[in-house]
Amino acid sequence: MFRLTHYMKQLVDPAPLRGRTGPMRPVVIWNLTRRCNLKCRHCYAVAADHHFPGELTSEEAFAVLDDLAQYRIPALILSGGEPLSRADTLDIARRSKAYGLYTALSSNGTPIDSATADEIAKIGFDYVGISLDGIGRTNDWFRGQDGAFEAALSGVRACLARGIKVGLRYTMTSENAQQLPELLDLAEAEGVEKFYLSHLVYAGRGNKNRMDDTNRAVTRAGLDLLLERAWTAIREGRPLEIVTGNNDADAVYFLHWAQRRFGPGAAAHLRTHLEAWGGNSSGCGVANIDTQGVVHPDTYWSGYSLDSVRNRPFSEIWEDLSDPVLAGLRQKPRPLKGRCGACAYRSVCGGNTRIRALQLTGDPWEADPACYLSNAEIGLAEDAAHPLPKDVSPFRGSRHDPAPRYS
Repeated sequence: MFRLTHYMKQLVDPAPLRGRTGPMRPVVIWNLTRRCNLKCRHCYAVAADHHFPGELTSEEAFAVLDDLAQYRIPALILSGGEPLSRADTLDIARRSKAYGLYTALSSNGTPIDSATADEIAKIGFDYVGISLDGIGRTNDWFRGQDGAFEAALSGVRACLARGIKVGLRYTMTSENAQQLPELLDLAEAEGVEKFYLSHLVYAGRGNKNRMDDTNRAVTRAGLDLLLERAWTAIREGRPLEIVTGNNDADAVYFLHWAQRRFGPGAAAHLRTHLEAWGGNSSGCGVANIDTQGVVHPDTYWSGYSLDSVRNRPFSEIWEDLSDPVLAGLRQKPRPLKGRCGACAYRSVCGGNTRIRALQLTGDPWEADPACYLSNAEIGLAEDAAHPLPKDVSPFRGSRHDPAPRYS
């Protein structure tokens, strides 16, 4: 996750770089269930509204949580499917908070009525992320259910009314990119403090529908808008925090923006902070436990398993670098190939999202096909040695029927 607003504040109030103390522990995203009342086009979990056998029992889940707390992970994100469709999710959250863990909920928002919001507030969730992929009928089309937009917005409002920190999550595709301004307006109008733009990852239904991905021009236009909104919010002292995920080239794009606007000195200072962050954190700063207890380098690596918590504790699995992919993800620099290997900014973006390379080439170390930066922008000559990847799809030119554009 690239914390755009956080790093943009370095341009206003530069601070010295603080070194890391102690070993790195991952934020754990835990898919508690595949059950979900919606059927989103880009769902990496391929969730559906029925029971999936083999999911961890309550007793197994509590044992995993005990290990995570003892391992001292920095944060736990309870996800799905729709995590609130699992009967013991709030019990798991209570136990997590009792351990003092930062505990977040990743929901589609539709199940959050007044009573559920009361319970979320009582438990003390640190953050609730709610997904919206457009305004009105566009969101409903993406999420496969009429009325999903209004129900999710009601969930947002119920949480905000109880003082719960809420963020809107949005996956940008060729079918909904034009509604990004309206979603940002909605976040500010509702008093939502955080807006998270996710680039499409080719996993689950996101892989099946990868022709819906934005082309480079649309991706860049989206980033330009986020940069403008984030900078305006900072200058005006408004609390909106903008973050992006699943395309760490965003940090390099931002660095070039800072260079143009503030000059080489500010950009050099900013780069030291971005290199300390290091870009893509799969297998390092983020981990995933799926519904069956299988551990993955992150949530999008469902086809690559490290081991199961039914065999040994998560803490032991995560410390075992005998797995070559996990070892490669931890390596600095990573063993990248192609444009990513030759890129002058690989220390900033960390090689971007490795799972896209794996899905398209079978090799996790090949170039990320969704990098939208030109060769010149990453320090390469404009020649045939490192060709820019072809766009996955043209904007408004998907092989699928277009979504309804407006509510």
